Amino acid sequence: MVTIENDFIKATIAEHGAELQSLFDKNAQIEHLWDGDPKIWGRHAPVLFPIVGKLKDDTYTYQGKTYHMTQHGFARDRDFQVISKSETEVIFQLVDDTKSRAVYPFAFNLKIRYSLVNNLIKVRYTVTNPSDDQPLYYAIGGHPGFKVPFVPDTKFEDYYLNFSPRKSRIRVPINAESKLIDFDHRTLTATDADIMLSHDLFENDAWILELLGQGDTFRIKTDKSTHYIEVMVNDGPYMGIWSSYPKTGDFICLEPWWGIADGENSNGDFTKKHAIRKLAPQDHYTSRYRIAIF
Repeated sequence: MVTIENDFIKATIAEHGAELQSLFDKNAQIEHLWDGDPKIWGRHAPVLFPIVGKLKDDTYTYQGKTYHMTQHGFARDRDFQVISKSETEVIFQLVDDTKSRAVYPFAFNLKIRYSLVNNLIKVRYTVTNPSDDQPLYYAIGGHPGFKVPFVPDTKFEDYYLNFSPRKSRIRVPINAESKLIDFDHRTLTATDADIMLSHDLFENDAWILELLGQGDTFRIKTDKSTHYIEVMVNDGPYMGIWSSYPKTGDFICLEPWWGIADGENSNGDFTKKHAIRKLAPQDHYTSRYRIAIF
């Protein structure tokens, strides 16, 4: 485990999966991250790479060969190397090897940086294509689960989601059984108003919202306290909002995604996958989001 800390926040991250384990508000003495109860959802804040969501039949094709990969990819289950560490910042690294090449035939370098600035934890995913002549196709995303309720004498249903900008967003439906996307039946969702939390919101799995690209900000708040949590993303195309159902847990995941699950009509061609990212040889891209504690 690695710990970074400032006057406001103490964060603990595991080398396994480079996964945030604890996000503690030192002033309010509040733990904001889900405890990872394995009976409900045994993770805290996994990193999704090199896919986000599920592949149709857990398979894809690339250059005429078929590969198998399970939901959200393999990075969350691999050990990362700590390549830099200070009191308030840590950088983890994962590179391709024979094990990754068996399911994902690409050279890659993934660096994950967590840094604390006042009441913020900034998260950066930098993907580099080290190849001299081959492109790199990938998706990446965050999956932090926040403890709800997080103040005493409140319950899950006392909290609500608050959005900025206060504009409607497109919701992309997901099939609760297949976990695949139905792009043909997108709807407009009223994120210009607060949405009260209930476990029934997730009866049909995650809410997937198309982002506006205007510093989209998602907050978990309650009128019974001044404390709240905020996730902001500048350039991600999607935000997943999820909690377990029908086995319910006291948490909400706010998930910035640079990618999405396969559609129900996917043909499996990885290069044509919806929202797949392509890096040219020797190129890199950094995806960023931040969590603020108030």
